[in-house]
Amino acid sequence: MKLKKFLAIPVFSAFFLMGFVYYITVFIFIEDWVGLQTSAGSLNHLIFSFVASLCLLSFLVGVLTDPGRVPLSYIPDIEHSSFASDQEPRKNVLQSKYCDKCAVYKPPRTHHCRVCKRCILRMDHHCLWINNCVGYWNYKAFFDLILYATVGSIHSTVIVISCTHQKDWSNSGTTALKIFYLACGAMSLALSATLGTLLGWHIYLITRNMTTIEYYEGIRATWLAKKSGLSYRHPFDHGVYRNITLVLGSNTLKWFCPTSTGHLKDGVSFPTLRDSA
Repeated sequence: MKLKKFLAIPVFSAFFLMGFVYYITVFIFIEDWVGLQTSAGSLNHLIFSFVASLCLLSFLVGVLTDPGRVPLSYIPDIEHSSFASDQEPRKNVLQSKYCDKCAVYKPPRTHHCRVCKRCILRMDHHCLWINNCVGYWNYKAFFDLILYATVGSIHSTVIVISCTHQKDWSNSGTTALKIFYLACGAMSLALSATLGTLLGWHIYLITRNMTTIEYYEGIRATWLAKKSGLSYRHPFDHGVYRNITLVLGSNTLKWFCPTSTGHLKDGVSFPTLRDSA
């Protein structure tokens, strides 16, 4: 059952962290800063709760959505340019696209996950925090997860710092309370920096229509091409805007909805530079 995916320590840890950050931000720092009953407090509470809800929804979708299975009926087209070239024997091409562990042919951009023990369509990586692979069908949910987690962490950091700055420590500040505020501030800053870096990385990948695996494969391909006096370009890179729409969809508003995947097709074929030429 899909619900078994929640029975993992990293998933429990992620749930606990989200709950802890939400609780201290809303019921401790907003209350202590301006009060939840004030206009400023209610507004911050509403905005933070909205972002937190979207973050939780994205997390649940990322955990429960199958990242992409290779269809049983899939057979590679050996005539297609992504599988063969005039210099490459067809037998070797088929062997290179065949997964011995799954006993299936692998579509383009598909990789075998040692943790999930199966091939994943457009695999990016296996994420312990969602106890699932990040692949074709749940990559958008994963991206929205880190987007909302980053926004929420930054918002929480601003609230913690603002509350700490306005507090009268000379009259009410005990040592234990000061340590608590300092620890929460450090945690919020660390989360914001870590998640912000991860978000920036995946924005970079999306604008190039590239997965994490393909990025590292591209480093080697670039080196080999340069060694041969050639230049290498990622075959699925169609320009920033087209790349974004291929991953997130053409409707800008739906980019931020983790369940909006109507733009996705079958996950076994992708337009390449040669196709668009």
